[in-house]
Amino acid sequence: MYNINLSFFHSKEMDKDCFSLQNQCDLSYKNSIAQSLSNNNTCSNCMSDPDKKVFDNGNIIEIICSGLIGHNYCVVNDISTALSKNDYLIISYNECLEIAAVLELGEIVKIKRNHYNLKNEVLPVLVRKADEEDIKKFHQNLIEEAKAKVIFKEKVLKHCLEMKLVDVHYQFDKMKLFFFYTADSRVDFRELAKELAGIFKTRIELRQIGVRDESKRIGGMGSCGREYCCSSFLENFKRISTQLASEQNSSLNLSKVSGPCGKLKCCLSFEVEEN
Repeated sequence: MYNINLSFFHSKEMDKDCFSLQNQCDLSYKNSIAQSLSNNNTCSNCMSDPDKKVFDNGNIIEIICSGLIGHNYCVVNDISTALSKNDYLIISYNECLEIAAVLELGEIVKIKRNHYNLKNEVLPVLVRKADEEDIKKFHQNLIEEAKAKVIFKEKVLKHCLEMKLVDVHYQFDKMKLFFFYTADSRVDFRELAKELAGIFKTRIELRQIGVRDESKRIGGMGSCGREYCCSSFLENFKRISTQLASEQNSSLNLSKVSGPCGKLKCCLSFEVEEN
């Protein structure tokens, strides 16, 4: 057997060397952190390009809302308004009121908008934080949306239209009622819209959406066991081709590389290098 002398590890020289090495590591670590937080350098994981400048100087927050607004940003003109994540807000957009929830706020929002090169677009504006009466009205709207689904399906059968209802959304101020549907072709729903307007006594808008948008609105669990990418974090859809699957040596069996929507899985684009 080999006899290895380990007494060096208990010597004062070793303790001195280790102490010196630890100080050097601590100093190097602190310098790297300070440099990464400086104005000239930003963390790559924060999705920011050091050569770009942050465009938004105003107070902008990230929100999630039903209807047409969806995952979006909102302008907060009154900087004295104290906001936190998951707060409910009443926002104004296109001369209507909607209710939304806060997703992110602060510097991270500026970094994300800088990454996507967003600036000067028309954004919803915060009216106020939602109070108890607003929350009650929101819940009442949800109940009426459920009733509207039943009526819509009955009228579709009555008019013999090939439409599949996906979702219903009442604006918070109930100025408009949206019906989102899928169909294999264009549908003449003029008579249906007139009848619905007479029943609900408000403006009716029927919007045809694609199957990927349907999955995004409904949500669910993918074959990986996680929530759909489109409904959890993806902000837009990329063009996915079978070539992406073949380049990753994935199975070309469409049933294995297709999502519940019937289209190729969005995650096939995650391994593609972007310039």
